[in-house]
Amino acid sequence: MKNKSRRTFLQQSAFTGLGTVLSSSFAPSLFARTSNLNSAPAILGGAAKFDIPKWVKWPIWLPEQDEKRLLEVMRSGVWSRASVVTEFEKEWAKTLDVKRCLTVVNGTNALIAALNQLNIRGGDEVLVTPYTFVATIQAILANGSMPVFVDVDPLTFQMDPAKIEAKITSNTRAIMPVHILGLPCDMDRVMAIAKKHNLIVLEDACQAPLAEVNHKKVGSIGDAGCFSFQNSKNIAIGEGGAIVSNNDAFMDKCYSYHNLGLPYGSATGSINVGSFMQASKVRLSEYQAAIGLAQLKRLDEQTTTRNINAAYLSSLIKNIPGITTYKLYDNVTRAAFHLFPFTYNKNEFKGLSRTGFIKALLAEGIPASGGYTTLNTQSFIKETFESKNYKRMYSKKQLDYAAYMENNQCPLNDIMCTEAVWFTQNLLLGSKADMDYIFTAMQNIQKNAEQISKAVDK
Repeated sequence: MKNKSRRTFLQQSAFTGLGTVLSSSFAPSLFARTSNLNSAPAILGGAAKFDIPKWVKWPIWLPEQDEKRLLEVMRSGVWSRASVVTEFEKEWAKTLDVKRCLTVVNGTNALIAALNQLNIRGGDEVLVTPYTFVATIQAILANGSMPVFVDVDPLTFQMDPAKIEAKITSNTRAIMPVHILGLPCDMDRVMAIAKKHNLIVLEDACQAPLAEVNHKKVGSIGDAGCFSFQNSKNIAIGEGGAIVSNNDAFMDKCYSYHNLGLPYGSATGSINVGSFMQASKVRLSEYQAAIGLAQLKRLDEQTTTRNINAAYLSSLIKNIPGITTYKLYDNVTRAAFHLFPFTYNKNEFKGLSRTGFIKALLAEGIPASGGYTTLNTQSFIKETFESKNYKRMYSKKQLDYAAYMENNQCPLNDIMCTEAVWFTQNLLLGSKADMDYIFTAMQNIQKNAEQISKAVDK
Protein backbone atom coordinates (compact mmCIF):
# COMPACT_ATOMS: atom_id res chain seq x y z
CA MET A 1 0.00 0.00 0.00
CA LYS A 2 1.38 3.41 -0.84
CA ASN A 3 2.37 5.69 2.04
CA LYS A 4 -0.32 8.25 1.30
CA SER A 5 -3.17 5.78 1.06
CA ARG A 6 -2.02 3.88 4.15
CA ARG A 7 -1.79 7.08 6.16
CA THR A 8 -5.28 8.08 5.08
CA PHE A 9 -6.56 4.62 6.04
CA LEU A 10 -5.03 4.81 9.51
CA GLN A 11 -6.40 8.29 10.13
CA GLN A 12 -9.87 7.20 9.10
CA SER A 13 -9.70 4.19 11.43
CA ALA A 14 -9.19 6.58 14.33
CA PHE A 15 -12.56 8.25 13.94
CA THR A 16 -14.86 5.90 12.04
CA GLY A 17 -17.28 3.58 13.85
CA LEU A 18 -15.78 1.16 16.35
CA GLY A 19 -17.25 -1.75 14.41
CA THR A 20 -15.29 -0.67 11.38
CA VAL A 21 -12.17 -0.35 13.48
CA LEU A 22 -12.55 -3.85 14.84
CA SER A 23 -13.29 -5.40 11.47
CA SER A 24 -10.58 -3.72 9.43
CA SER A 25 -7.60 -2.03 11.05
CA PHE A 26 -7.56 -4.48 13.97
CA ALA A 27 -7.22 -7.61 11.84
CA PRO A 28 -4.49 -9.86 13.34
CA SER A 29 -1.17 -10.02 11.52
CA LEU A 30 0.93 -13.10 12.20
CA PHE A 31 3.37 -11.84 9.58
CA ALA A 32 3.99 -8.66 11.56
CA ARG A 33 4.72 -10.69 14.70
CA THR A 34 7.20 -13.07 13.12
CA SER A 35 8.69 -11.49 10.01
CA ASN A 36 11.62 -9.59 11.48
CA LEU A 37 12.78 -11.88 14.28
CA ASN A 38 15.41 -13.47 12.05
CA SER A 39 16.62 -10.23 10.49
CA ALA A 40 19.17 -7.78 11.84
CA PRO A 41 17.76 -4.78 13.73
CA ALA A 42 17.78 -1.58 11.71
CA ILE A 43 20.33 0.01 14.02
CA LEU A 44 22.76 -2.78 13.03
CA GLY A 45 22.13 -2.33 9.32
CA GLY A 46 18.92 -4.27 8.86
CA ALA A 47 16.01 -2.82 6.92
CA ALA A 48 13.45 -0.93 8.98
CA LYS A 49 9.99 -2.13 8.04
CA PHE A 50 8.33 1.08 9.20
CA ASP A 51 9.18 4.74 9.07
CA ILE A 52 8.07 7.42 11.47
CA PRO A 53 5.96 9.47 8.99
CA LYS A 54 3.69 6.44 8.46
CA TRP A 55 2.24 6.68 11.96
CA VAL A 56 -1.04 8.54 12.31
CA LYS A 57 -0.13 12.21 11.99
CA TRP A 58 -1.14 14.36 14.94
CA PRO A 59 -3.12 16.50 15.24
CA ILE A 60 -5.74 15.21 12.85
CA TRP A 61 -7.45 17.83 10.70
CA LEU A 62 -10.14 16.95 8.17
CA PRO A 63 -10.76 19.96 5.93
CA GLU A 64 -14.08 18.70 4.59
CA GLN A 65 -15.46 18.23 8.13
CA ASP A 66 -13.55 20.74 10.21
CA GLU A 67 -13.02 23.91 8.22
CA LYS A 68 -16.58 25.16 7.65
CA ARG A 69 -17.04 26.35 11.25
CA LEU A 70 -13.53 27.74 11.50
CA LEU A 71 -13.93 29.74 8.30
CA GLU A 72 -17.25 31.10 9.51
CA VAL A 73 -15.55 32.38 12.64
CA MET A 74 -12.62 33.86 10.75
CA ARG A 75 -14.89 35.64 8.28
CA SER A 76 -17.14 37.00 11.02
CA GLY A 77 -14.41 39.23 12.42
CA VAL A 78 -15.51 38.26 15.94
CA TRP A 79 -12.32 36.67 17.17
CA SER A 80 -12.20 37.59 20.86
CA ARG A 81 -14.17 35.50 23.35
CA ALA A 82 -17.85 35.32 22.40
CA SER A 83 -20.53 32.73 21.60
CA VAL A 84 -18.29 30.02 20.09
CA VAL A 85 -16.10 29.90 23.21
CA THR A 86 -19.24 29.63 25.33
CA GLU A 87 -20.49 26.82 23.08
CA PHE A 88 -17.25 24.89 23.50
CA GLU A 89 -17.37 25.37 27.28
CA LYS A 90 -20.90 23.99 27.43
CA GLU A 91 -19.93 21.01 25.28
CA TRP A 92 -16.85 20.25 27.39
CA ALA A 93 -18.86 20.49 30.61
CA LYS A 94 -21.51 18.17 29.12
CA THR A 95 -18.83 15.71 27.99
CA LEU A 96 -17.42 15.53 31.52
CA ASP A 97 -20.86 15.53 33.17
CA VAL A 98 -19.89 18.57 35.21
CA LYS A 99 -21.85 21.76 35.85
CA ARG A 100 -19.44 24.44 34.66
CA CYS A 101 -16.42 24.93 32.41
CA LEU A 102 -14.23 27.95 31.80
CA THR A 103 -11.65 28.02 29.02
CA VAL A 104 -8.33 29.83 29.28
CA VAL A 105 -5.24 30.21 27.11
CA ASN A 106 -3.48 27.01 28.26
CA GLY A 107 -3.42 24.30 30.90
CA THR A 108 -0.75 26.10 32.90
CA ASN A 109 -2.95 29.15 33.34
CA ALA A 110 -5.91 26.92 34.14
CA LEU A 111 -3.92 25.58 37.10
CA ILE A 112 -2.73 29.06 38.11
CA ALA A 113 -6.24 30.52 38.01
CA ALA A 114 -7.85 27.57 39.80
CA LEU A 115 -5.29 27.59 42.62
CA ASN A 116 -5.65 31.36 42.94
CA GLN A 117 -9.42 31.24 43.24
CA LEU A 118 -9.25 28.31 45.64
CA ASN A 119 -7.28 30.81 47.76
CA ILE A 120 -4.07 28.79 47.69
CA ARG A 121 -1.50 31.52 48.33
CA GLY A 122 1.72 32.37 50.19
CA GLY A 123 2.39 30.16 53.21
CA ASP A 124 0.29 27.29 51.88
CA GLU A 125 1.69 23.87 51.03
CA VAL A 126 0.36 21.79 48.12
CA LEU A 127 1.03 18.05 47.97
CA VAL A 128 1.99 16.99 44.47
CA THR A 129 3.76 14.27 42.51
CA PRO A 130 7.37 14.70 41.34
CA TYR A 131 6.48 12.86 38.10
CA THR A 132 4.72 15.53 36.11
CA PHE A 133 5.26 18.30 33.59
CA VAL A 134 7.03 21.35 34.99
CA ALA A 135 3.90 23.53 34.60
CA THR A 136 2.21 21.75 37.52
CA ILE A 137 4.88 22.95 39.92
CA GLN A 138 5.26 26.37 38.34
CA ALA A 139 1.53 26.98 38.82
CA ILE A 140 1.95 26.33 42.55
CA LEU A 141 4.94 28.67 42.75
CA ALA A 142 3.16 31.34 40.68
CA ASN A 143 0.64 31.66 43.50
CA GLY A 144 3.33 31.95 46.16
CA SER A 145 2.70 28.48 47.54
CA MET A 146 5.10 25.69 48.43
CA PRO A 147 5.15 22.38 46.50
CA VAL A 148 5.62 19.34 48.73
CA PHE A 149 6.51 16.21 46.78
CA VAL A 150 4.93 12.81 47.43
CA ASP A 151 6.88 9.90 45.94
CA VAL A 152 5.38 7.72 43.25
CA ASP A 153 4.06 4.23 42.90
CA PRO A 154 6.35 3.13 40.03
CA LEU A 155 3.86 0.52 38.81
CA THR A 156 1.15 3.13 38.17
CA PHE A 157 3.42 6.16 37.52
CA GLN A 158 1.20 8.11 39.95
CA MET A 159 1.54 9.77 43.34
CA ASP A 160 1.45 6.95 45.91
CA PRO A 161 -1.61 7.46 48.15
CA ALA A 162 0.08 5.47 50.91
CA LYS A 163 2.71 8.21 51.20
CA ILE A 164 0.41 11.24 51.31
CA GLU A 165 -0.48 11.50 54.99
CA ALA A 166 3.15 11.48 56.11
CA LYS A 167 3.63 14.70 54.15
CA ILE A 168 0.73 16.62 55.70
CA THR A 169 1.64 19.49 58.04
CA SER A 170 -0.25 22.37 59.64
CA ASN A 171 0.51 24.39 56.49
CA THR A 172 -0.93 21.86 54.03
CA ARG A 173 -3.94 23.30 52.22
CA ALA A 174 -4.38 21.16 49.13
CA ILE A 175 -3.61 17.93 47.30
CA MET A 176 -3.00 18.17 43.57
CA PRO A 177 -3.36 14.68 42.07
CA VAL A 178 -1.91 14.67 38.55
CA HIS A 179 -3.38 12.07 36.19
CA ILE A 180 -0.07 11.97 34.43
CA LEU A 181 0.30 10.24 31.05
CA GLY A 182 -3.49 9.94 30.95
CA LEU A 183 -3.49 7.24 33.67
CA PRO A 184 -5.82 8.12 36.56
CA CYS A 185 -4.70 8.50 40.15
CA ASP A 186 -6.37 6.48 42.90
CA MET A 187 -8.98 9.15 43.55
CA ASP A 188 -10.90 7.07 46.11
CA ARG A 189 -7.94 7.16 48.48
CA VAL A 190 -7.00 10.76 47.63
CA MET A 191 -10.50 12.02 48.35
CA ALA A 192 -10.73 10.04 51.59
CA ILE A 193 -7.46 11.57 52.84
CA ALA A 194 -8.56 15.04 51.77
CA LYS A 195 -11.86 14.68 53.62
CA LYS A 196 -10.12 13.40 56.74
CA HIS A 197 -7.73 16.38 56.84
CA ASN A 198 -10.08 19.03 55.39
CA LEU A 199 -7.92 19.62 52.31
CA ILE A 200 -8.80 21.04 48.91
CA VAL A 201 -8.37 18.71 45.91
CA LEU A 202 -7.45 20.24 42.55
CA GLU A 203 -7.08 17.63 39.82
CA ASP A 204 -4.45 18.23 37.18
CA ALA A 205 -6.16 16.32 34.38
CA CYS A 206 -4.28 18.11 31.61
CA GLN A 207 -3.17 14.82 30.07
CA ALA A 208 -6.28 12.80 30.89
CA PRO A 209 -9.41 13.93 29.03
CA LEU A 210 -12.20 11.31 29.29
CA ALA A 211 -10.24 9.12 31.72
CA GLU A 212 -12.52 7.72 34.42
CA VAL A 213 -12.46 6.45 37.98
CA ASN A 214 -15.54 4.44 38.90
CA HIS A 215 -17.13 5.67 35.65
CA LYS A 216 -16.71 9.29 36.75
CA LYS A 217 -14.56 11.54 34.56
CA VAL A 218 -11.32 12.70 36.14
CA GLY A 219 -11.34 16.43 36.70
CA SER A 220 -14.90 16.20 38.01
CA ILE A 221 -14.08 14.31 41.21
CA GLY A 222 -12.22 16.89 43.32
CA ASP A 223 -13.14 20.48 44.09
CA ALA A 224 -12.03 21.45 40.58
CA GLY A 225 -10.15 20.03 37.61
CA CYS A 226 -7.90 21.47 34.92
CA PHE A 227 -7.30 20.39 31.32
CA SER A 228 -4.91 21.25 28.51
CA PHE A 229 -5.59 21.49 24.79
CA GLN A 230 -1.99 22.02 23.72
CA ASN A 231 -0.99 20.65 20.32
CA SER A 232 0.22 17.23 21.51
CA LYS A 233 -2.76 16.62 23.79
CA ASN A 234 -5.57 14.16 23.03
CA ILE A 235 -7.83 17.08 22.20
CA ALA A 236 -5.55 19.47 20.33
CA ILE A 237 -6.24 23.16 19.75
CA GLY A 238 -2.64 24.36 19.54
CA GLU A 239 -2.87 26.08 22.89
CA GLY A 240 -5.77 26.16 25.31
CA GLY A 241 -6.94 25.00 28.70
CA ALA A 242 -10.02 24.65 30.86
CA ILE A 243 -11.17 24.69 34.47
CA VAL A 244 -14.21 22.61 35.46
CA SER A 245 -16.18 22.45 38.68
CA ASN A 246 -19.67 22.03 40.11
CA ASN A 247 -19.12 25.03 42.41
CA ASP A 248 -20.87 28.06 40.90
CA ALA A 249 -19.32 30.62 43.24
CA PHE A 250 -15.81 29.33 42.49
CA MET A 251 -16.43 29.31 38.74
CA ASP A 252 -17.84 32.85 38.84
CA LYS A 253 -14.61 33.98 40.49
CA CYS A 254 -12.49 32.09 37.95
CA TYR A 255 -14.38 33.82 35.16
CA SER A 256 -13.63 37.21 36.68
CA TYR A 257 -10.00 36.26 37.21
CA HIS A 258 -9.56 35.30 33.53
CA ASN A 259 -11.30 38.51 32.40
CA LEU A 260 -9.35 41.30 34.14
CA GLY A 261 -11.32 41.00 37.38
CA LEU A 262 -14.57 42.17 35.80
CA PRO A 263 -17.73 40.72 37.36
CA TYR A 264 -19.00 37.40 36.02
CA GLY A 265 -21.27 38.05 33.05
CA SER A 266 -19.41 41.15 31.90
CA ALA A 267 -18.96 41.30 28.16
CA THR A 268 -15.52 40.88 26.63
CA GLY A 269 -13.88 44.28 26.32
CA SER A 270 -16.09 46.04 28.88
CA ILE A 271 -14.51 49.29 29.97
CA ASN A 272 -17.13 50.90 32.20
CA VAL A 273 -18.00 48.11 34.64
CA GLY A 274 -15.04 48.21 37.02
CA SER A 275 -12.87 45.37 38.30
CA PHE A 276 -13.36 44.01 41.79
CA MET A 277 -10.31 41.73 42.07
CA GLN A 278 -6.65 41.64 41.08
CA ALA A 279 -6.68 39.33 38.09
CA SER A 280 -5.30 38.48 34.70
CA LYS A 281 -6.43 38.26 31.08
CA VAL A 282 -6.25 34.70 29.78
CA ARG A 283 -9.32 34.42 27.57
CA LEU A 284 -9.62 31.86 24.78
CA SER A 285 -10.33 33.11 21.25
CA GLU A 286 -13.28 32.20 19.04
CA TYR A 287 -11.20 30.46 16.38
CA GLN A 288 -9.50 28.30 19.00
CA ALA A 289 -12.92 27.21 20.23
CA ALA A 290 -13.97 26.36 16.67
CA ILE A 291 -10.94 24.08 16.35
CA GLY A 292 -11.77 22.53 19.71
CA LEU A 293 -15.35 21.77 18.69
CA ALA A 294 -14.05 19.91 15.63
CA GLN A 295 -11.57 17.89 17.70
CA LEU A 296 -14.13 17.11 20.38
CA LYS A 297 -16.33 15.21 17.91
CA ARG A 298 -13.64 12.53 17.54
CA LEU A 299 -12.32 12.37 21.08
CA ASP A 300 -14.53 9.64 22.54
CA GLU A 301 -13.94 7.21 19.71
CA GLN A 302 -10.22 7.94 19.61
CA THR A 303 -10.06 7.32 23.36
CA THR A 304 -11.70 3.94 22.88
CA THR A 305 -9.19 3.06 20.16
CA ARG A 306 -6.27 4.09 22.38
CA ASN A 307 -7.55 1.94 25.23
CA ILE A 308 -8.01 -1.12 23.02
CA ASN A 309 -4.57 -0.78 21.46
CA ALA A 310 -2.88 -0.01 24.77
CA ALA A 311 -4.35 -3.11 26.39
CA TYR A 312 -3.32 -5.26 23.43
CA LEU A 313 0.22 -3.87 23.23
CA SER A 314 0.64 -4.23 26.98
CA SER A 315 -0.49 -7.87 26.81
CA LEU A 316 2.31 -8.51 24.31
CA ILE A 317 5.29 -6.60 25.64
CA LYS A 318 4.78 -7.57 29.29
CA ASN A 319 6.13 -10.98 28.28
CA ILE A 320 9.48 -9.50 27.25
CA PRO A 321 11.97 -9.87 30.15
CA GLY A 322 13.04 -6.44 31.37
CA ILE A 323 9.84 -4.69 30.27
CA THR A 324 7.32 -3.76 32.99
CA THR A 325 4.10 -2.27 31.68
CA TYR A 326 1.91 0.29 33.45
CA LYS A 327 -0.67 -0.82 36.00
CA LEU A 328 -4.11 0.78 36.31
CA TYR A 329 -5.76 1.01 39.72
CA ASP A 330 -8.71 -1.34 40.20
CA ASN A 331 -11.15 1.58 40.28
CA VAL A 332 -10.03 2.91 36.88
CA THR A 333 -12.81 2.31 34.37
CA ARG A 334 -11.10 4.11 31.48
CA ALA A 335 -7.70 5.64 30.82
CA ALA A 336 -6.84 8.40 28.35
CA PHE A 337 -3.36 7.20 27.30
CA HIS A 338 -1.87 10.53 26.35
CA LEU A 339 1.28 8.44 26.58
CA PHE A 340 1.93 4.71 26.70
CA PRO A 341 4.53 4.13 29.43
CA PHE A 342 6.62 1.20 30.55
CA THR A 343 9.87 0.74 32.45
CA TYR A 344 13.02 -0.75 30.99
CA ASN A 345 15.55 -2.89 32.88
CA LYS A 346 18.83 -2.90 30.98
CA ASN A 347 20.07 -5.95 32.88
CA GLU A 348 17.59 -8.08 30.92
CA PHE A 349 18.94 -6.56 27.70
CA LYS A 350 22.61 -7.52 28.13
CA GLY A 351 23.37 -4.11 29.68
CA LEU A 352 22.03 -2.10 26.70
CA SER A 353 21.38 1.37 28.06
CA ARG A 354 17.95 2.94 27.93
CA THR A 355 19.36 5.53 25.53
CA GLY A 356 20.61 2.71 23.28
CA PHE A 357 17.27 0.93 23.49
CA ILE A 358 15.44 4.10 22.44
CA LYS A 359 17.88 4.66 19.56
CA ALA A 360 17.19 1.12 18.39
CA LEU A 361 13.43 1.75 18.50
CA LEU A 362 13.83 4.98 16.54
CA ALA A 363 15.87 3.14 13.92
CA GLU A 364 12.96 0.72 13.51
CA GLY A 365 10.65 3.68 12.86
CA ILE A 366 9.06 3.60 16.33
CA PRO A 367 9.03 7.02 18.04
CA ALA A 368 10.02 6.70 21.71
CA SER A 369 11.44 8.84 24.49
CA GLY A 370 12.72 8.53 28.03
CA GLY A 371 10.07 10.80 29.54
CA TYR A 372 10.56 13.15 32.47
CA THR A 373 13.73 13.90 34.35
CA THR A 374 13.57 14.43 38.11
CA LEU A 375 11.49 17.52 38.79
CA ASN A 376 11.93 18.07 42.51
CA THR A 377 15.65 18.74 42.02
CA GLN A 378 15.42 21.36 39.27
CA SER A 379 16.95 24.77 39.82
CA PHE A 380 13.83 26.86 39.22
CA ILE A 381 12.56 25.93 42.70
CA LYS A 382 15.73 27.24 44.33
CA GLU A 383 15.54 30.37 42.18
CA THR A 384 11.97 30.97 43.37
CA PHE A 385 12.96 30.50 47.02
CA GLU A 386 15.61 33.21 46.53
CA SER A 387 13.11 35.71 45.11
CA LYS A 388 12.14 38.86 46.98
CA ASN A 389 8.50 37.84 47.27
CA TYR A 390 9.23 34.43 48.75
CA LYS A 391 11.62 35.94 51.28
CA ARG A 392 8.82 38.23 52.39
CA MET A 393 6.23 35.43 52.62
CA TYR A 394 8.34 32.71 54.27
CA SER A 395 10.79 32.48 57.14
CA LYS A 396 14.47 31.82 56.57
CA LYS A 397 13.97 28.35 58.01
CA GLN A 398 11.16 27.59 55.56
CA LEU A 399 13.35 28.69 52.65
CA ASP A 400 16.35 26.63 53.71
CA TYR A 401 16.80 24.93 50.36
CA ALA A 402 19.10 22.17 51.67
CA ALA A 403 16.51 21.23 54.30
CA TYR A 404 13.73 21.45 51.72
CA MET A 405 15.60 19.09 49.42
CA GLU A 406 16.21 16.66 52.26
CA ASN A 407 12.48 16.64 53.12
CA ASN A 408 11.43 16.22 49.50
CA GLN A 409 13.49 13.24 48.45
CA CYS A 410 11.60 10.88 46.13
CA PRO A 411 13.88 7.87 45.61
CA LEU A 412 11.37 5.74 43.68
CA ASN A 413 10.74 8.61 41.29
CA ASP A 414 14.49 9.03 40.83
CA ILE A 415 14.74 5.41 39.70
CA MET A 416 11.65 5.62 37.50
CA CYS A 417 13.04 8.67 35.70
CA THR A 418 16.02 6.55 34.62
CA GLU A 419 13.94 3.55 33.51
CA ALA A 420 10.73 4.89 31.93
CA VAL A 421 10.08 4.76 28.20
CA TRP A 422 7.15 6.42 26.44
CA PHE A 423 5.24 6.01 23.21
CA THR A 424 3.05 8.95 22.21
CA GLN A 425 -0.72 8.65 21.92
CA ASN A 426 -0.87 8.83 18.12
CA LEU A 427 0.83 5.42 17.88
CA LEU A 428 -2.19 3.97 19.68
CA LEU A 429 -4.44 5.21 16.86
CA GLY A 430 -2.82 2.73 14.48
CA SER A 431 -3.80 -0.84 13.69
CA LYS A 432 -3.42 -4.06 15.63
CA ALA A 433 -0.71 -5.02 13.14
CA ASP A 434 1.15 -1.85 14.15
CA MET A 435 1.09 -2.99 17.78
CA ASP A 436 2.41 -6.38 16.64
CA TYR A 437 5.22 -4.58 14.85
CA ILE A 438 6.24 -2.69 17.99
CA PHE A 439 6.28 -5.97 19.91
CA THR A 440 8.43 -7.87 17.42
CA ALA A 441 10.80 -4.92 17.04
CA MET A 442 11.31 -4.91 20.81
CA GLN A 443 11.85 -8.67 20.80
CA ASN A 444 14.44 -8.35 18.06
CA ILE A 445 16.23 -5.57 19.90
CA GLN A 446 16.44 -7.77 22.97
CA LYS A 447 17.69 -10.71 20.90
CA ASN A 448 20.50 -8.56 19.53
CA ALA A 449 20.99 -6.37 22.61
CA GLU A 450 24.65 -7.28 23.16
CA GLN A 451 25.64 -6.31 19.61
CA ILE A 452 23.55 -3.12 19.77
CA SER A 453 25.17 -2.14 23.04
CA LYS A 454 28.64 -2.55 21.55
CA ALA A 455 27.59 -0.34 18.63
CA VAL A 456 25.83 2.49 20.49
CA ASP A 457 26.95 2.43 24.15
CA LYS A 458 30.47 3.71 23.81
